Amino acid sequence: MATFLYKLGRLCFRRRWWVALLWLALLFGVGGAAASAGAPPDDDFALPGTEAQEAFDVMEQEFPQANAENMESRVVFQAPDQQSLAESPEYRAAIDDVRAQLEQGDLVESVTDPFEAGTVNETEDTAYLSVSYDGTWSDITPEMHEQLLDAMETGRDAGLTVEADGEVAMGEMEMGGGEVIGIVVAAIVLVITFGSLVAAGLPLLTALIGVGVAMTGITALSSTLGLSETTGILAMMIGLAVGIDYALFIASRYRAELVEGHSREEAAARAVGTAGSAVVFAGLTVIIALAGLAIVNVPLLTKMGAAAAGAVAVAVILALTLVPAALGIVGKRIFGRRLRKQNPETGVPVSLNKPGRENGGTRWARAVLRRPGLVLAAAVVGLGVLAIPVASMEQGLPDNGTQPEDTTLRKSYDLLSEGFGPGFNGPLMMVIDGTGGADAEQVAGQVSERLAGMDEIITTTPPSVSPEGTVATVMAFPTTGPSDHDTTVLVEHIRDDIAPEIEAETGANVLVSGATAANIDFSNVMSDALVPYLTLVVGLAFVLLVLVFRSLLVPLKAALGFLLSVLAALGAVVAVFQWGWAADLVGVEETGPIMSMMPIFMVGVIFGLAMDYEVFLVTRMREAYVHGEDARQAVVTGFNLNARVVTAAAAIMISVFAGFAITGEDAMIKMMGLGLAAAVLLDAFVVRMTIVPALLGLIGDRAWWLPRWLDRLLPNVDVEGESLERYLEANGKGRATLSKEREPAGVS
Repeated sequence: MATFLYKLGRLCFRRRWWVALLWLALLFGVGGAAASAGAPPDDDFALPGTEAQEAFDVMEQEFPQANAENMESRVVFQAPDQQSLAESPEYRAAIDDVRAQLEQGDLVESVTDPFEAGTVNETEDTAYLSVSYDGTWSDITPEMHEQLLDAMETGRDAGLTVEADGEVAMGEMEMGGGEVIGIVVAAIVLVITFGSLVAAGLPLLTALIGVGVAMTGITALSSTLGLSETTGILAMMIGLAVGIDYALFIASRYRAELVEGHSREEAAARAVGTAGSAVVFAGLTVIIALAGLAIVNVPLLTKMGAAAAGAVAVAVILALTLVPAALGIVGKRIFGRRLRKQNPETGVPVSLNKPGRENGGTRWARAVLRRPGLVLAAAVVGLGVLAIPVASMEQGLPDNGTQPEDTTLRKSYDLLSEGFGPGFNGPLMMVIDGTGGADAEQVAGQVSERLAGMDEIITTTPPSVSPEGTVATVMAFPTTGPSDHDTTVLVEHIRDDIAPEIEAETGANVLVSGATAANIDFSNVMSDALVPYLTLVVGLAFVLLVLVFRSLLVPLKAALGFLLSVLAALGAVVAVFQWGWAADLVGVEETGPIMSMMPIFMVGVIFGLAMDYEVFLVTRMREAYVHGEDARQAVVTGFNLNARVVTAAAAIMISVFAGFAITGEDAMIKMMGLGLAAAVLLDAFVVRMTIVPALLGLIGDRAWWLPRWLDRLLPNVDVEGESLERYLEANGKGRATLSKEREPAGVS
């Protein structure tokens, strides 16, 4: 593979302007397709195989007039000083005015009267009306949001407390400027790393082109493949981060090859042939991890993983083609002016290090190798301490109760809880399916009576029967809130004990559904899928790394190190989002349970990114070891050549993810950003830069041991470039010809 990539890099260098034009044409072509594509669909929160989803499917079939995709907002009214809304003509008139104003709003189908619909609490100081819209999330406009707020102000002017929930009350979701912050910090890091504005701009420009192609491609395919706007969030974050990193890695190797005395063309070809191999395998591990999200069997996660995997594939292809072409365009300006002046004859510095001084990576590696056992123990203990909060992690899905206290969504949630009870915000929908011959309405009455007698249920509603009379529903309101553990216990009790008893007596199928039950099912799906997903991803990546490193211990160490870093990062997420430690730093105004998808999401994404650093750093060690250095010196050589690049790459990824955590408006985006930033920080600097050299220093040559029988069975992917060296020697381009290839400074 190294020889093929060498030839590819040389070809792209020679045809650099054609390659650049092809990528630009692709960007504009896909962008044109995206511009003409239909609107993206709304998020698909289906949970195949769960009881809640089974109930939703029954409802969709038997209640066709109830479009579950259409939006609804509730406007909540509370009278001051516990006065009666029903007995005050002034307050009733104000509520009527609000209703009349809402009925004139865009896409409004109907507005209920709280006094006719019976949505007034027992003390009559709190009531709510429901606004039904003929549209979905993608149809929301700023005007609709403003119309709702204006109607609420009418009620407030009459002295009422008025708040609202629902999609229209939330308005259009703002993505924030996370990517902008990431790009700015990345530019600063690259300038420091390369000491050249041209060199710093190259990885940024190529990465932005790659992200542009990937994101416009997702948009172009959105209506065809059912990719919602949420699908692209992960693709944007991962695509930008790896795009910069892969370009940085190849550009850094290009600089090193120029310093060794190669011509620009040869340096670019060798950079792609060697560093490009690491990029291919690093990209494959990320793609495996992201595509593996399909095993969870949640359509939204599957699509997010597939879209992000596509963005990574684009980043890999771009790094192997556009980056060498761009290197040909910038030439020796990849070095800063100060470095070029060190050797005016060729424009290439003699060394990238300061004269007579080892670089920081070499000094760090030597320091770790002096006390490897102590360093290893300290790093492992430190990560273990950070992982302690995971033991108390509570999982769930965010609701309006976790919104910031100053939002109308949170205020309406609190008003409803105060006026109608905590369980009002998370009712259980009992679906009685009598299609097998049972009397659905009669069974629904039994269900309602049975649940109403439970201490955990405040009240139930009368049955609602489908037009055919075969399906009925009953709403049950628990005494506890939707995210309380007691509510989960109640749902499990109804499903495991009460529903089977009624089914045995009547023959009807009794299902527990609703948003609360669906959230519980989602959490269970995530928990059940974690171990199979981890086994699949780690197993496939382990095989891939055995091929790359021709070793068993190095891939094993990589996998165990990943587990340490992801547990420590999850601990940081729990400490911030659940315990509230340092929550103000990332704008977390309300703590709550950790999103159910967070552990499996972090396992998938972080495993892929962790293997990036493992491949980038350890391939250089493997290359040095194969070429004759002893095990400890190979560690030092790997750090001497790649530590600076890995440090810069990690800093860039951290800045990209932290940007989303700081500026994101949505709790899910904030949690994803912080979790990924913490994981990259810990994995790059504690695991890969500390534990890896310490462990390799302790086990020495045994790190590269592979049974002979297995070595014969495995294909040789040649990531260290042995076959490439033989190819170059045979074609007169070996190390002996370096002096003949030096170019004068005028060749830029």
